[in-house]
Amino acid sequence: MTPSSTAEGYELTKMATGLSNKLTSQIGEYLCCAELGRHGLIATTFTGNVPDFDLLVCDSNLVTEPVQVKTSRSNSWPSKANFWLNIEIDDKNKQQINLGERDISNPTLIYICVVLGSDRSGDRFFICQKKDIQTACITSYCRWMDSKDWKRPRNYRSLDNRYYMDDLLPFENNWKLITDRLQRNAS
Repeated sequence: MTPSSTAEGYELTKMATGLSNKLTSQIGEYLCCAELGRHGLIATTFTGNVPDFDLLVCDSNLVTEPVQVKTSRSNSWPSKANFWLNIEIDDKNKQQINLGERDISNPTLIYICVVLGSDRSGDRFFICQKKDIQTACITSYCRWMDSKDWKRPRNYRSLDNRYYMDDLLPFENNWKLITDRLQRNAS
């Protein structure tokens, strides 16, 4: 019997996956801090201990800005559709009903979405606002659900969603968003 076929093996695999996800997040946060340093900014991470942001960025005038970091080892990031859309579940027809865009808190919160490259030189950074992530998530989810007539094939209640690097290409290396925000906050 192999360890992965035992209950203990399952827990070890589950732990390894959890550890891998934590390491991915940690790597992304520290890469962002390093890149921000290259842009003349100080950044510190809170190691996942603050609910709505991961970094605090500071300029030479001590003006600060919170930043959320999302890191992926692929070309997409997971999310939940109901974070961004008002969705009603029709249990009778086993179908979801799109009730439109949800009002989100802090729509101008800066997000840095990181794609870890296969080597150290292949990392990519997409810098945008939370409302841009909402647009990407809504576009992605609606595109997929429209093709299914809003009936998910396996679990009609599932709200799993992904947004893709292709949706964020206009924001690649948009570090100016952060420096402009800090300048605006100073005045």
